Amino acid sequence: MYPVYDPAGSDDDLRVALVELRAGRWSATRNLLSATRSLALRTSRTQVLAVAAAGSDVMDVWLAEESDSYDAQVMRARVFVERALRAHRQQHPAVSEFETRGRHAAQMAAHRAPHDPVPWVCLLALAQIDVHQQRPEHRVPSSEPMLPPGPWQLLGEVHRRDPFNREAFHRILQVLLSRDAPASGGLAAVFDFGRWVASWAPAGSPLLLLPAYAQVEQCRQQMQRGRVHPLWRRQWAEDPLRSYTRNAFHHWFKTTDPSLRSLTDLSHLAYALWAGHQFVEAAQVFTSMEPYATREPWSSVEDQLSGDDTGQELMLRARRESLAYAHRKAPRAGPRP
Repeated sequence: MYPVYDPAGSDDDLRVALVELRAGRWSATRNLLSATRSLALRTSRTQVLAVAAAGSDVMDVWLAEESDSYDAQVMRARVFVERALRAHRQQHPAVSEFETRGRHAAQMAAHRAPHDPVPWVCLLALAQIDVHQQRPEHRVPSSEPMLPPGPWQLLGEVHRRDPFNREAFHRILQVLLSRDAPASGGLAAVFDFGRWVASWAPAGSPLLLLPAYAQVEQCRQQMQRGRVHPLWRRQWAEDPLRSYTRNAFHHWFKTTDPSLRSLTDLSHLAYALWAGHQFVEAAQVFTSMEPYATREPWSSVEDQLSGDDTGQELMLRARRESLAYAHRKAPRAGPRP
């Protein structure tokens, strides 16, 4: 199987909208968002659409032609926030200007549609830029003593509108990762957050996978510093990480509507199961993803990348080994009478 890398994954309606956006046309995006009733799906679709639209003025054109459209307004906020985050990653001198535009657009959208979690997700995403926690809303004490101050009130606003919103909790993870000061807790705070959320996230929630994301981030940082222990992968086969992975498999993967699963979540789960020697379960996850794949976490956990591989060979190896093991363990048909 040659993997297909597509941000829409198996979401065919989103794929159509993305193609139209890249061509400078917005009507498919309007129709898609108008038909999206699930808040979780609305959040994820607007995020993917914003990434595609951030390099063009297509959302400005939409809003100019339909000035009363709330979806156009919230998508413009999404685009502004995406641009601000890109500018921050690239250390662009105009990052403050981008951030101000994103914040203003998100606040306007939140005022217009108090029920929608997406504007609050936008405000939460901007907290990644404020690495020194200069804004008061980014240094609110946590109700959980082991966690450092952060944008917990913003997370609460999202949670009230859409409990266990996947992107909101992942934005918190990124906020914690963006802080290097010892007072922030460093990588330990990322682990604490992931385990804390997984301890109370309900069945069916992709947040059960947060400990796996924290572990991948540890590997990424270690590789950047050249300090990866040769036996680090054994941690995936040991508790508590193995238990978290099995819990996510049985209580998220096995219970959730396939149309609501994030391809990135599936890829992280597949890796965690394979690295933890849970090959039968990993094979099920790999099969559910076909023919699609993601670059992460494979490019972050492979220490022998070369050229443009970006982890693809490791992913194909893990898939091949998992499917072969599952095939050997499958019950054989008995002899015919």
